[in-house]
Amino acid sequence: MKKSLMAISSLFLLGGTATAQNVEFQEYKLDNGMHVILHQDKSAPVVITSVMYHVGSKDETPNRTGFAHFFEHLLFEGTKNIARGEWFKIVTANGGVNNANTSDDRTYYYEVFPSNNLELGLWMESERLMHPVINKIGVDTQNEVVKEEKRLRVDNQPYGNLLAEVKKNMFVKHPYRWATIGSMAHLDAATLKEFQDFNAKYYVPNNAVLVVAGDFEFANATKWVQQYFGGIKRGADIKRETFVEEPISKTLKADYQDSNIQIPMMVASYRTPSMKTREARVLDLISTYLSDGKSSKLYKKVVDDKKMALQIGAFNYSQEDYGLYILYGLPLGKNTMADLLKEVDEEIVKLQTELISEKDFQKLQNKYENQFVENNATIEGVASNLATFYMLYGDVNLINTEADIYRSITREEIKEIANKYLNPNQRLILDYIPSKDKAQN
Repeated sequence: MKKSLMAISSLFLLGGTATAQNVEFQEYKLDNGMHVILHQDKSAPVVITSVMYHVGSKDETPNRTGFAHFFEHLLFEGTKNIARGEWFKIVTANGGVNNANTSDDRTYYYEVFPSNNLELGLWMESERLMHPVINKIGVDTQNEVVKEEKRLRVDNQPYGNLLAEVKKNMFVKHPYRWATIGSMAHLDAATLKEFQDFNAKYYVPNNAVLVVAGDFEFANATKWVQQYFGGIKRGADIKRETFVEEPISKTLKADYQDSNIQIPMMVASYRTPSMKTREARVLDLISTYLSDGKSSKLYKKVVDDKKMALQIGAFNYSQEDYGLYILYGLPLGKNTMADLLKEVDEEIVKLQTELISEKDFQKLQNKYENQFVENNATIEGVASNLATFYMLYGDVNLINTEADIYRSITREEIKEIANKYLNPNQRLILDYIPSKDKAQN
């Protein structure tokens, strides 16, 4: 998913007290196994059609990484009935916008149209699913597009390889160990048949959820969903391998040289449980407590008061099977990465030995209440959340009830989870430093 490192831990506190609105939806399954979710909202004359496929970089093999992200691009190339290069023209000519994104766990495509173009959106997504054209010219074209994206977003971006390096050093068996964007050498080596086989395996109705959200009539939506998707053949059942990592019992150490930076970055990362667990949500609260905003514990202490760092932060990178809890900091002046780690550890020890104050706890609750409202403030956000909660959590109604889970977390649980997952012997210490060649120039 395309979030910058420094923004990924940011939550936005709205002024005043927000009140969450219940998100109503209908869901059902087509005979071919495709799950359908409908959410009607007539507050604006727009409608979104989106499809999430349960395929991400974790579904690749070690010698063919990057396929899922590659298909994020490739499936815009054209279909049997949409000529190559015409997809975006059709969307724009009909007043719409569209996009897609990929994570380690899933791939998501969507279009937002004026509400009178619902049928068009459904037809286009059914075309992507039923009649994709996967040929050499499309593969070669998108190969160059992906290479340019990697150069721009990773290779030439300061700290662009941070997450990839953390994952590489923290996972031994699980496919989370490689970057979502994958290896360009693997893509170069892949045959056309390998791409076609990947499509045939994962881009099937029984591995997808279709969401229609916005200004529409249920009778029209259900009719068109059946008309355009009902006849698509079910794919073979997907057998997924389970990868279990051994617990980390001693500190892992690694370093990485980045030619795009001048300031080293202190990185400490802990492996955490699945995003579906209550524990992952407690870790969300912990990361917010430590580093969200200028009044957070780490920022106020290390950046404002002691002026030891240009930036300090923490974020909980939650995923379907495992997560990563990552702390990072940019030392200022004569301060070192070790100095920053010492300050971070002091705050973690406080979490492990003391209950946070009632005032700080209420501040956390207020932030998550507002975040919950903000996440469902747009029709695009609602559609994405409906798809995600179905696909990755197995419970669509979490769109309404997840806030209750956060509200029920106690100060005692925060202390307990900090003790369970945030210990020195359970982490990776990554020295993310300027390249030595650059330092000598």
